[in-house]
Amino acid sequence: MLSFVAGIVNIAGVLSVKVLTTNVTGHFAYFSEELYNKHYGIAFTFLVFILSFLSGAFVSNLLVELVLRKGGQRVHAAPMLIELLILITIALLADTHPLTDFNSKVIACSLLFAMGLQNALVTKISQSVVRTTHLTGLFTDLGIELSQLFFYRKTNEFKQLATNINLKLAIIGCFFIGCIAGGFVFKYLALKTLLLAAAGLVLAFFYDNIRLGYYHLKRKVLK
Repeated sequence: MLSFVAGIVNIAGVLSVKVLTTNVTGHFAYFSEELYNKHYGIAFTFLVFILSFLSGAFVSNLLVELVLRKGGQRVHAAPMLIELLILITIALLADTHPLTDFNSKVIACSLLFAMGLQNALVTKISQSVVRTTHLTGLFTDLGIELSQLFFYRKTNEFKQLATNINLKLAIIGCFFIGCIAGGFVFKYLALKTLLLAAAGLVLAFFYDNIRLGYYHLKRKVLK
């Protein structure tokens, strides 16, 4: 679900403000290019984009650590709620605020911050196994694991490898579906397309709560 959300945010950012908002790899290249061409103002903008994603990741893990140190369990709640607030705010203000150059940069920074929040959260709780806002690492891991199919023959190894491959294929597929669905919806709703991403985020949030409630109930029954 979070990969689906990132896919929507990715295409919405590109179509509305012409900025990639789910990763910062390309922004480093643009920053270096503008610096080389002595366009220091534009270079600074790309630096702010990079720092926005970094700030989101920083805030996300800070909130997670604070919850963990207080003995809390729902470490995902605060980062996801902040991300949800950002998506809904941008979607609702889109009609009342024209897309000036400044507003476009604010939207780009806000979405980058939100994706930094999400990526850091998933990376933290999965112990660096899963990322949902960009596909470079996933395709790298998938390529490695597909090649391992030729060598891992033991049943337990093959099952674990198949599980890992299926997980990555599911995440990649959901990202693609989010991009495609977001592109079609954007034609009619423009930045309000982010409400679809917000709905996906809410669904992911409550799905986790349902599972948590199920495990608590199961423990009580077993006792």
